[in-house]
Amino acid sequence: MADKQPKALMEDVPVYLFTGFLEAGKTTFIQETLADPRFSAGERTLVLLCEEGEVEIDLSAVPEDNFIEVIDDPAQLTPENLQALLDKHYCERVLVEYNGMWLIEKLVAALPEPWMIYQEFCFFDTATFLPYNQNMRQLVYDKLQTADCVVFNRFSDSDSKEELHKIVRGASRRADIVYEWPDGTTDYDDIEDPLPFDLEAPIVEIADRDYAIWYRDMGEEMDKYKGKTVRVKGTTGFAVGLFGGSFILGRQVMSCCVEDIQMAGLACEWSGKRPKLRDWVIVTAKIEIKRHICYGGKIGPVLVVSKLEQAQEPEDPVATFY
Repeated sequence: MADKQPKALMEDVPVYLFTGFLEAGKTTFIQETLADPRFSAGERTLVLLCEEGEVEIDLSAVPEDNFIEVIDDPAQLTPENLQALLDKHYCERVLVEYNGMWLIEKLVAALPEPWMIYQEFCFFDTATFLPYNQNMRQLVYDKLQTADCVVFNRFSDSDSKEELHKIVRGASRRADIVYEWPDGTTDYDDIEDPLPFDLEAPIVEIADRDYAIWYRDMGEEMDKYKGKTVRVKGTTGFAVGLFGGSFILGRQVMSCCVEDIQMAGLACEWSGKRPKLRDWVIVTAKIEIKRHICYGGKIGPVLVVSKLEQAQEPEDPVATFY
């Protein structure tokens, strides 16, 4: 073993993340994944268990070169500790069964620099999902917002795909949704989910109730908004480095609960007189995708304003996804 070099020192380490609450089916899926020859072709794999339910992973039933380490305290999630566990077994990829009561940002902040989340699967027991969503909305939303695929296990005829779909789409428009029946068969969600505004209109009208959806969708698929002209309402703000009439247009957005309300703003270039701070205005603007000081010099959507109008505060000044 002395001549082996930890894979992490040579290239990126792919991380496959499995989230959800206890008894949602994460462990069973991980077991099946490790046993699948399409996934395992001799790669040395580290499995990090951040919670342990009734079902346990049986390494004797999967190919060799899979190693389990238990992390039972979020304080153990540090770059140094995670890298040490990887190097201990000379592994080249990682599977994480994450604790449903821990926020994902804790894990993301702890990933060593070469580690990259390749795929994120989120599992829920359909029978307990709605109570969890009602009573622990922040934890549910935390798992939904970054998932590539959301699986509802033990789905039955008495469950509503439309209700589950709406909750998932309130957190993410990009996640695939799968409904798994007790006999193991699956249905893929095919409910149409059109945007509530017409992107092909000469001027794309963003209604007050749709600001959050528009803002998130533009962040996820920036290029499709390039060159579009929009008409949208928001409140004004300023930032260091903005000159002339330039300002920030934004709304407070609530993703899941009051505690997570934050300002979602966009850089605006305007050649006229700068509006007052916290004015409610309606802007008509062409969207350009370029680097801007408001985004720390990174690329983002910039509203080049051609018309600015004073406006009344919306009936609900906090924008939501519902």
